[in-house]
Amino acid sequence: MTILRARDREQAATPARCQAQAWTMASSWRCAWTRWSPPSTRSAEVPAGSSCARVSWKEGPPPAWVVKQCVRIPVFVMIRPRGGDFLYSDREVEVMKADIRLAKLHGADGLVFGALTEDGRIDTELCTALLAVCRPLPVTFHRAFDMVHDPLVALETLISLGFERVLTSGCDSSALEGLSLIKRLAEQAKGRIVVVPGGGITERNLQRILEGSTASEFHCSARSARDSGMKFRNPNVAMGASFSAPEYSIKVADVAKVRTLNAIAKNIL
Repeated sequence: MTILRARDREQAATPARCQAQAWTMASSWRCAWTRWSPPSTRSAEVPAGSSCARVSWKEGPPPAWVVKQCVRIPVFVMIRPRGGDFLYSDREVEVMKADIRLAKLHGADGLVFGALTEDGRIDTELCTALLAVCRPLPVTFHRAFDMVHDPLVALETLISLGFERVLTSGCDSSALEGLSLIKRLAEQAKGRIVVVPGGGITERNLQRILEGSTASEFHCSARSARDSGMKFRNPNVAMGASFSAPEYSIKVADVAKVRTLNAIAKNIL
């Protein structure tokens, strides 16, 4: 399932305007892509309909149907009106609802969002309202979960609300560091919700994370940097904040990493 960040204003855009991260189901795997990646990831022996990716867009994003033309897997759209925290204003809530409707209109196979109250709890009122707009599509609660006050209580709240999945790094800086909590969450879930480890997962630590968490799905980027084709380069200007990605480096899906992750997961599961 490809997870596309929703800020779709029905602009005429192409996949060249996006960068991507991914999460993959452990039964088969799909990873990060940009304009160059879909053909490569398809050649990496990724079965259709069995993986998911979060695609985060800079500038105006293409609609979900554009992404679906590039991949043969379900597309899950992330609803995120802005960066920063997960406490949303009434105006932002209306934007989120509009984005959900647009995502469904363009053929999304599922939705992904998260919302918290000011005291770090799941915003049940808002989530209920957004879930109603999302249905009948399946919905995942994203890593807003890692900012909650009490993750064990929050997990039960998500289950009662009807979320199908929750993405988490175990409320730590990476899934590896939060591994003990991820395992505890998976044990508590008992199949009532899918706990998906995510955050800093690579081919170097995937085995440890899958075995240590008992997870059947995980989230990773599987990206590599590709040098820009620009010959003239202005070193004095950056199109973004100082902490943005290098101006002349493009993140793309690494087919070798996809295959390696796939092999590791198949061996474990």
